[in-house]
Amino acid sequence: MTAFLRCSGLPVGVLVLVCAAAQGQEAEAPAARQPAQKHAEVTEALHHDASPPLWLMPPAPRSHEREIEAPRRLPRPRPGRRQMDPALQATPAVAVAPATLLNFDGVGQGFTGPAATFTVDSAPPDTNGDVGPNHYVQIVNADFAIFNKAGTAVYGPVPINTLWSGFGGDCQTNNDGDPVVLYDQIADRWIISQLSVTDANGTTRPFLECVAVSQTPDPTGAYYRYAFPYTGLNDYPKIAVWPDAYYATFNMFNAAGTLFQGAKACAYDRSRMLLGQPATQQCFNTSVFFGGLLPADLDGGRLPPAGAPNPVVALGAFANQLAVWKFHTDWTTPVNSTFTGPTTLSTAAFSEACGFSGTCIPQLGGTSLDSLGDRLMHRLAYRNFADGHQSLVVNHSITAGSSVGVRWYELRLDTAGNPSLFQQGTYAPDANYRWMGSIAQDRDGNMALGFSVSGSGIKPQIHYTGRLAGDPAGQMTQGEGVVIDGAGAQSSGLGGNRWGDYSRMAVDPSDDCTFWYTNEYIPANGTFNWRTRIGSFRFPECGQTAPVITLKINGQHPDSRVVTVSGPTLLTLDVSPGTFTTAVDWYWAIYFNGTLYWVTSGGVSTTRAPWFNAPPTALSNVTLINFNLPPASSITNILFMMNGSTVVSSDFITATRP
Repeated sequence: MTAFLRCSGLPVGVLVLVCAAAQGQEAEAPAARQPAQKHAEVTEALHHDASPPLWLMPPAPRSHEREIEAPRRLPRPRPGRRQMDPALQATPAVAVAPATLLNFDGVGQGFTGPAATFTVDSAPPDTNGDVGPNHYVQIVNADFAIFNKAGTAVYGPVPINTLWSGFGGDCQTNNDGDPVVLYDQIADRWIISQLSVTDANGTTRPFLECVAVSQTPDPTGAYYRYAFPYTGLNDYPKIAVWPDAYYATFNMFNAAGTLFQGAKACAYDRSRMLLGQPATQQCFNTSVFFGGLLPADLDGGRLPPAGAPNPVVALGAFANQLAVWKFHTDWTTPVNSTFTGPTTLSTAAFSEACGFSGTCIPQLGGTSLDSLGDRLMHRLAYRNFADGHQSLVVNHSITAGSSVGVRWYELRLDTAGNPSLFQQGTYAPDANYRWMGSIAQDRDGNMALGFSVSGSGIKPQIHYTGRLAGDPAGQMTQGEGVVIDGAGAQSSGLGGNRWGDYSRMAVDPSDDCTFWYTNEYIPANGTFNWRTRIGSFRFPECGQTAPVITLKINGQHPDSRVVTVSGPTLLTLDVSPGTFTTAVDWYWAIYFNGTLYWVTSGGVSTTRAPWFNAPPTALSNVTLINFNLPPASSITNILFMMNGSTVVSSDFITATRP
């Protein structure tokens, strides 16, 4: 805001007073350069092929054995003395959250689509989904379904390994979950993946990440399929779209799944996979002090700067830190690939949700649920904005007073790709527990944060909140919306404490404004009866063309904004409203004889107050002032519109008489 007004050339005395209307936060200085790992592990996909159209493949056989996906805890620093959270937002926003546009059930207990009726046989669901121009694809443990954008299922639900029918090997045989679905907006393609761990030993039978890339924009069509091998258990895979690769991260364990061996970050050869050609992966490893890494996933049509490395972020090795790496991949000369970092960013103090146990989320009528507070939550959403700033948003679950809240961050990258912490906040507006979040930004920089909500007096629910781009730093200002309030709690017993392990906030590429969020809920008290919900919403401010204010003195509007008059001084106003339909506060300030006056509905005041509140309206040559300016004096008029704390348009002009 300050930079915007300063660029307008306002007089310094006026600048200070007007800028008091807005709040901002200075970015933390980038940390020092970190050493780069070289000599990536380069391995070829064990097998690749081209599939027939998905709609021609018979569904794979279903497992009828109930499986519990045990949480594999990551090593974290010992909690210190609990400190006050300086980033805590402990009161709800006054604004009303936008209502959902679509709101429908996804894959879960009893869900029926064109292929079958789904029965839950695993916990947790690992819910995620993504949206493209014509479809929404949702994937869970261990099925997926494809919807049109009216919310009607057009394919599925079928077991995920249906996609590998005829591929051979463990990708075809196993249906082990930890699934990911992505829409590649750059190529207009879909990516679906899951791991394969059953009966693997890492040597004679490797662990696998099974990755399929659609051959066309149609997610029900044919795919190019790949199996990438690993010598250890590649747990909790997360995959992201970037121009030079599909980047993937894993928590690596020994073959038994009992010993954490550090994180692994890999790059898949995207350009070759899009053509169905033989492909390799390049991988780097971290020490055992880091886990839960997330690769940056591109949102929007504006690409990162050419050759930009993929940012990778995790919780730091010590308390109150984020760790950031830069992954540069050279497919022509792999020896030049590097994994640089970590750069350490200090955050506001926090204690991870639920401590070492990870399980403390209460629910009315049920057992305590897992928080997964030992890691950042899916996903790390990257956006390159039209003004040139690069932004990353991410979240995790932390202790907030006597409950649990969502700590969220916005990181900014400089022109060299170095990160700094731009803003942060902890969303915990009441005594209920909020966790399992996912966050993203629309084209204008408005943020949406989805999460689970539960407490001793309520059953688990799916809610969301958000903020507009110019709102006060660290605050979710746009109220709290409801996707669904579950009618049931998860009972104790087999898998009773498992929840998540992730959710997904996606942005619709059709308008780059509409958010799509998916998470799990329980319809009635019980176990192995989870359902999922998919909801979409948007902020009405997104995508609106800003109004243009033009002030003229005696019909003149010079670039200098200074008009010399001989006495008669006529101030007129023109407004081009653009497409902005939201009501805004109109401010009119007059700087005369060293005093700043504010025109209000009741007259003139020396205390800042709005003139009136209304949507921008088309105006032409409207007279505001018509008087004789005294000799040896000047008068400056400033008019601006504010939506909350965001200036949406402004202009000023000075009349001076010698």
